[in-house]
Amino acid sequence: MRRHFCTLLTAVLVVPVLAVAPSVADAQQLATADPVLSRIWEEGMNNSHFESLAQALLDSIGPRLTASPGMERAQDWAAKTLRGWGIEARLEQYGTWEGWNRGVSHVDLVSPRVRSLEGRILAWSPGTAGRPVEGAVTYLPEINTPADWTAFLGTVRGKWVMISFPEPTCRADEQWIEFGMEGSPERMAVARAMAEQRWERSLAMVSRDNRRRDVHSQLEAAGAAGVITSDWPGSYGTTRVFNAYNRETPTFELGCEDYSLVHRLAANGQNPIVRLTAEAENRGEVPVFNVIGEIPGTTWPDQYVMLSAHFDSWESGSGATDNGSGSVLMLETMRIIKEVYPNPKRTILIGLWSGEEQGLNGSRAYTEDHPEVVRGLQALWNQDNGTGRVERISAQGLTGAGGSLAKWLSLVPTEVSRHVDLELPGNPGGGGSDYASFVCHGAPGFSLSALSWDYSSHTWHTHRDTFDKLVFDDLKNNAVLTASLVYLASEDPDFVDRTRRTIVTGQGGGPAQWPTCTPAQRASRGSERM
Repeated sequence: MRRHFCTLLTAVLVVPVLAVAPSVADAQQLATADPVLSRIWEEGMNNSHFESLAQALLDSIGPRLTASPGMERAQDWAAKTLRGWGIEARLEQYGTWEGWNRGVSHVDLVSPRVRSLEGRILAWSPGTAGRPVEGAVTYLPEINTPADWTAFLGTVRGKWVMISFPEPTCRADEQWIEFGMEGSPERMAVARAMAEQRWERSLAMVSRDNRRRDVHSQLEAAGAAGVITSDWPGSYGTTRVFNAYNRETPTFELGCEDYSLVHRLAANGQNPIVRLTAEAENRGEVPVFNVIGEIPGTTWPDQYVMLSAHFDSWESGSGATDNGSGSVLMLETMRIIKEVYPNPKRTILIGLWSGEEQGLNGSRAYTEDHPEVVRGLQALWNQDNGTGRVERISAQGLTGAGGSLAKWLSLVPTEVSRHVDLELPGNPGGGGSDYASFVCHGAPGFSLSALSWDYSSHTWHTHRDTFDKLVFDDLKNNAVLTASLVYLASEDPDFVDRTRRTIVTGQGGGPAQWPTCTPAQRASRGSERM
């Protein structure tokens, strides 16, 4: 998932679904005596499979990088799981991608003292063929002119080069605010901002377009042993992990604390030497797939209610909250629906997408390959921002869809619906997640936005994104919500209105076009990969 979503272009109306929450002692509250909604509650709350499904996916299978063996194992498992519940399931190829497989990697500081460092090679980085590679460490100096950069390149042969900003503190900001002396948090913030601006100015002098990618390639050409990065999200022990840009020499990341340690040693002339041992396999172009499951409709089989989540992850953790939680939510919802509502009026689909992290590729390709689903879509429910309970649903700029959303949500058990606000009419989402692949066609794709649980600073794209971060009370809440919405959307005799709102381009701006659909990348593009 991408962390930053499009800023809302115009004000939206936020509609509380329930003004007064029931007390904890209250029994389940339903607006109607609907036996299916009652059974959804019972199945989701008292016979949940969430924990066992998540444990199998996250602990046993693990991370699911697009075009990796881990992703292939996970897709086979998901399809087998769906079939085990009596649900039709298939793997549907949408293209190819550059395959990569991680082996063992180990990073050590060997001088001026010995310390095993918290780090690993980045996705798509070459390894060291399992042999240790040692090198001195240098770092990006202040670059004011092209001549400065040329001179620096002449010093990097055989060395590891640090190209990320060295954080002056790895304490979380909230600690500075809570415990710092008067003025201390502000002084730290100003010092950090000024130092980071100097660092970014140096990078900008090297290359103004795709500058980190360009820096990598130039360092590689100059004979550097490899590149060291760090992308600190703001909390203890975490580092964001993305992909390597260079193709011939290793790129590895270090956590904030160890990156700062090694940088201080180098900056103070204490001559750090780092040893990397890493195994990695480039698999070449391999086929990539989406997992599609289907429960056929009985009354309107050519109309669809769809469950949506991206199945791929970054791969240093196990992709628990991005997006194992969303994927298991959709699997659990399909299980509940098959158990309590096996003959839906509309066809129920599940799409577990590949390639979301590379540009929504799997879901975009699906909308291109299945225009009949886009045309016949009653509602799509997508979840992709962590383990928290759903707190917001936007109508995505579909002015006529708000009535359907409000009607359905009013029938969901109040213990669940009380957490949720509706944004009406909302605005069409940007490239945030896979619902955008449908919204750009004007189809009713809705994002189930959840509470953070420190998603951005602790788990999103980090090696701390593991099973233990899941909050199963919140996830069971989400399963009841999603299964209820699926059932109600399937039963509704009215097809969701697709009338679109006018989009305004900022203050004083005129009408703008509805977001256009970007074609899917159906094959990797080498160094141009995201």
